[in-house]
Amino acid sequence: MNPDFPLKAYLDERKALIDRALEDFLPAGGSDPPLILQAVRYSLFAGGKRIRAILCLAAAEAVGGKAETVMPAACALEMIHGYSLIHDDLPAMDNDDYRRGKLTSHKVYGEGVAILAGDALLTEAFRVLARRKSLSGIPAERILDVSREIAEAAGYQGMVGGQVLDIRAESERIGMEALHEIHRLKTGALLRVSLRAGAILAGAGEAALADLSDYGEKIGLAFQIADDILNVEGDPALLGKGTGSDAARGKITFPSLLGIDASRARAEELVIRAVASLFSFDDSATPLREIARYILVRRS
Repeated sequence: MNPDFPLKAYLDERKALIDRALEDFLPAGGSDPPLILQAVRYSLFAGGKRIRAILCLAAAEAVGGKAETVMPAACALEMIHGYSLIHDDLPAMDNDDYRRGKLTSHKVYGEGVAILAGDALLTEAFRVLARRKSLSGIPAERILDVSREIAEAAGYQGMVGGQVLDIRAESERIGMEALHEIHRLKTGALLRVSLRAGAILAGAGEAALADLSDYGEKIGLAFQIADDILNVEGDPALLGKGTGSDAARGKITFPSLLGIDASRARAEELVIRAVASLFSFDDSATPLREIARYILVRRS
């Protein structure tokens, strides 16, 4: 990692900006908001790192745009990510009781309200994207392109499709090719489109967009490998949830197929290649380079 770049300060500052923007889009509405808004806000403001939103802002700046211009799209991506976590935690899916050190949504509000809170976040994301004043000054065709790409990345061609493959894989003995496909869709699609959304809205050219897409594909897989490793040897206090759940459910993961050392080496190789994808960018892409390297050392 670059010791001259204050990555922690950068991530903290960007997270604070994104949290303030999310508060503007989904304010508490007083001391007694409706139950569904309570449930939505409970999960959305549960302490996430906002990596997808940060990638969106960083990609826009890497191609010469401004972070504040694409902030609504960054917030929409966080809403979609938040919805996916609520649904992932449900008894019918991963059946998790804790996330980020807090009880999961269905443990607090019940399964029905948790499902609806996820639905509300997904729907709200596209309402934010469709509000013309949210992305004022950006050509309508760019907003339409980004909305379509985000929908594809979140739907059956992306994250939802990957989740279905992941569920089916729990009862099957899959190999490396199938595991790659699961994570390309389940984790990688939303990370990749976060970069593409920021870049497209900022007016990126085709060459820059292709390089950012390549970077996104590689960090998406590296991120998932790191998650798999943390599920084996992470600190539950730092993760905010228990470890060993993948093995308990018999899930096929990178460590279960390759072992810890080979999995870590695979993640390191992907990060090196991701950083190489940004060769044509100047120092404006330094945050993206450092975020890729951070994947290898994160503990939560």
